[in-house]
Amino acid sequence: MLENLTDKLGSALRNLRGVGKLSEENMAEALKEVRKALLSADVHFKVAREFVENVKTQCVGQEVLKSVTPGQQVIKIIHDELVKLLGEGATELEDKKPLRIMMVGLHGSGKTTSSGKLARYLAKKRDYRPALIACDVYRPAAIDQLETLAKAEGCAFYGDREEKNVVTIGKRGLEAAKSADANLIIFDTAGRLQIDGDLIEELKRLKAAVQPDEIILVADSALGQEAVNVAKHFHEAVQCTGIILTKLDGDARGGAALSMKTITDVPIKFMGVGEKPDDFEVFHPDRIASRILGMGDVVSLVEKAQENIDQDEAARLAEKMQKADFNLEDFLQQMQQVKKMGSLGSIVGMLPGMNNVEVGDEEEKKMARTEAIILSMTIKERHNPRLLRGSRLKRIANGSGTQVRDVNALLKQFGQMQKMMRMMRGGKGRKMMKAMKAQMGDEGGMPGLPGM
Repeated sequence: MLENLTDKLGSALRNLRGVGKLSEENMAEALKEVRKALLSADVHFKVAREFVENVKTQCVGQEVLKSVTPGQQVIKIIHDELVKLLGEGATELEDKKPLRIMMVGLHGSGKTTSSGKLARYLAKKRDYRPALIACDVYRPAAIDQLETLAKAEGCAFYGDREEKNVVTIGKRGLEAAKSADANLIIFDTAGRLQIDGDLIEELKRLKAAVQPDEIILVADSALGQEAVNVAKHFHEAVQCTGIILTKLDGDARGGAALSMKTITDVPIKFMGVGEKPDDFEVFHPDRIASRILGMGDVVSLVEKAQENIDQDEAARLAEKMQKADFNLEDFLQQMQQVKKMGSLGSIVGMLPGMNNVEVGDEEEKKMARTEAIILSMTIKERHNPRLLRGSRLKRIANGSGTQVRDVNALLKQFGQMQKMMRMMRGGKGRKMMKAMKAQMGDEGGMPGLPGM
C-alpha cells in the first residue's frame, strides 16, 4: 500500500541533499512535490494543505545537525506529522466482556469477511468466545457466507433465512449468543451501493435494539477520497467508534488512511491486508508512517515471527546451519515457517529500505515450485541429495510438475548454499562474501533464502 506515495516523497526529499540550512527557498520545491504526492495518493485536499503547512512551519529556519542530512531531518518531521495525521497511538476496542460490535459500511466494502477476521483476532488475542449474527437480509448468500466463516473459526452463529425484520433478527441473535455462552457478539449488517435513508434508519433501529459497545465502519481503501465522505456520513448517522480499512494489499493508493482520522475524528483500529483469515492487523499509526517513508516496520515483522514461527524449531535449524549440517528437509521446514508469516511481498515491505523492491507473483511461484520439488523427494533423498541421479530426477520432476533442469538448478543452488555455510563455520569471511556474490549474480539467489 502507498508505494506510489513512498516513491514520490523519497524523490521530493532527495532534492534537499547537500543543503546546509533549511529555508523557504530550498523547501518550497520539495514541499510542492510532497503536496503533489499526497494528492496523487487520494489524500483529501484540505488534509494535504494543512499537512504541508505544518511541515513547512517546523522545517524552515532549522539548523541542520552535523550528524544528519537535511533530508533526514525533514523525514523525521514528516514522520511525526504523519503519525499525528493517522491518529497517534493504536486505538484498541473496549476491554469488556461481553462485548457487542455492530459492523456497518457500503456494499462490497468487506463487512462480512472483516466480521470473521475480527472474531478470529479477538478469540486468538484476547480470549473471547465469539458469536456472529447475520443481519444482512438483502444480499444473496450473505447469511451463508457468514455461517461458513463462523464454522471455519469455531464461532457460534445465528441467522434466520425467513425473517426480514433486522431488529427482530438482532434481538434473537443476542439471545442465541447468550445461550451459546458467547462474550463477543458481532452483528454483520447490510450495505448499499450508496448511503440512503432506508439504510440509515435500519441501522439506527438495530443500534437501539442491541445497544452495541462499538460501531465499526468497514471502509474500502480503494474508494480513495470517496471513502472519507462515506465515513463522515456513517459517523454522523450512527456515531462510529472505529474504522477497519480493507484491501490495503491491493493497488489502492491509500490516501483514505491519511485523511480519515482528520476528517471524521474516528480512529482507524484495524486494517485488512489480504484475503486469508490472518491477514488482519491492528492499525499502528507510527508503524504505518514508517512504512510510508520507506523505513520499514521491523516491530510488526518481529511480532509476526513470534506468532507464527516455532521458536524451538527455529533455534534447532539455526544450530544446524551453524554446524553446516543443513539439508533439504530442514530447508523445506524453514520455507514453510516463513510462509506462515504471509506473502514474500508483505514480509519484504516491512524491511527498512526495501520499499522499492518488488516481489511479485513470479517470486511467489518460484518459492512454490521449490517447495513442490522438495516435497516430491523421499526423506532419504532430502537428507542426502547426492542420491539424486537419472530416474530419480525424472520422478521428482514429474511429481512436482517441473523439468529435470529445474531440479538440477535447485540442487546446484543448494550445494552453493551448503558451501557458504561451511565457510561461515570455518570463519572464512572474505571467501564467503565472494561466494555469496557469485551465487547471487549467477543464479539469482536461492528461492526462500532471504527469509532465513
